[in-house]
Amino acid sequence: MKLLSFVHQGRETWGAVTGPDTVVDLGQAMPQFATLTDYIATGAYLQAQHDATQQKTSIAMGDITFLPVIPKPEKIVCAVRNYMDHHQEVLAAGMHRELSEEPPIFLRVWRSQVAHGQPIICPKVSGSLDWEGELAVIIGKEGRNISEADAFDHVAGYSCYNDGSIREWQFHAKQIASGKNFESTGGFGPWMVTADEIAPNQELKLITRLNGEVVQSSHTGHMIFPIAKLISYASTIFTLVPGDVIATGTPAGVGWSRKPQWFMKPGDVCEVEIEGIGTLVNPIVAQV
Repeated sequence: MKLLSFVHQGRETWGAVTGPDTVVDLGQAMPQFATLTDYIATGAYLQAQHDATQQKTSIAMGDITFLPVIPKPEKIVCAVRNYMDHHQEVLAAGMHRELSEEPPIFLRVWRSQVAHGQPIICPKVSGSLDWEGELAVIIGKEGRNISEADAFDHVAGYSCYNDGSIREWQFHAKQIASGKNFESTGGFGPWMVTADEIAPNQELKLITRLNGEVVQSSHTGHMIFPIAKLISYASTIFTLVPGDVIATGTPAGVGWSRKPQWFMKPGDVCEVEIEGIGTLVNPIVAQV
């Protein structure tokens, strides 16, 4: 089932995709769940198919405004250099960093996210806004010190993510968070596909396009640290809660590593397509 957050007739709500161009408003039908995160937290999403089919009124997808799948997650945990081909291209571009024994991670803030169809903003201070197509994991069950064997029991679903990066700010210091948290630079959506539709460790094709041209083409089987490891490692540091997001890293093909370098600019359109999930589309605009 595809679950999403959106605005309809000026009201923030959430629901399910019921057809190629239709959704149902489950937030209105089930007011006990104010947000998609509330629905996920109770485990009710496991019956999302049933809940959606009970609704008699649908909404045209063209009449909604998408929100980030989880509009205000408590945590957005992002993996760094988690694809071997990306690690190798970074080395070739002159950044000499050894592979770590544990997953390198950083945190994003929720204001850095934008929804499907909404603009990623190129900040005034930079001309190096880069794309990073990624698989996002949405946590469905709270846990601390989760074992890798139990990790997928805590997954509610999956989505597309564009970990938009302001490269020169990323390299201001050894930590990279400043280049990863500019407001409205991280695309997230268009929806969450529930975990029952994607098998644990299933290899999913991932393609990123800029203005229709393929710039990244890989699959999730190339991750250095797989999803279960990322969940286990992150949950050792802090309690993972429903609605938390784990962005699992990007494959090769980023603009920074190219010669000449190639970055997103106002007027561009970036797409992240993941097999079995869908396509996240964001136009690029200048900060005003």
